[in-house]
Amino acid sequence: MKHLRKRSFRLAGHRTSVALEPDFWAALEALAARQALSLAALVARVDAARPDPDLPLASALRVHALREAGLPG
Repeated sequence: MKHLRKRSFRLAGHRTSVALEPDFWAALEALAARQALSLAALVARVDAARPDPDLPLASALRVHALREAGLPG
């Protein structure tokens, strides 16, 4: 079982940490690279696009990675 890896970001002027599985971080990093974005910029976009601010950012990032991979999320 892979452990969660935590990363910190500054979003909307606030510092926050997100814990995801290494495979999700790898998928998000690849997606950011394909879009010529930094990982922080991609995370900020996903954060800003959350339809429900009560949805955890980690969940929104996982769903985003799955949708971009063409999987239902």
